[in-house]
Amino acid sequence: MQELTKENFQAEVLEAPGTILVDFFGDGCVPCAALMPHVHAFSETYGDKIKFCSLNTTKARRLAIGQKILGLPVIAIYQNGQKVEELVKDDATPENVEAMIKKYYK
Repeated sequence: MQELTKENFQAEVLEAPGTILVDFFGDGCVPCAALMPHVHAFSETYGDKIKFCSLNTTKARRLAIGQKILGLPVIAIYQNGQKVEELVKDDATPENVEAMIKKYYK
């Protein structure tokens, strides 16, 4: 899992080719913390074809708002710099995240 910051988000996600999963999380977000081990496990399984990254929105609030991240957790899929799908809050379950990953795992 690559750690994203407001300094490298543009280059690593918006200007990067291919499929990228971004785990948007925040400090003190209990559902985020519960989901994170699953996302890390998925990165081991699917990381050969999808780039896995995470962004702490507590440290990059403006960036998160710019990406329309208004609630946490959010798991988003980007393809060639465009957000194509996301799971937000209660929809961001390990089962739903894996199902979304499988749609883009080619």
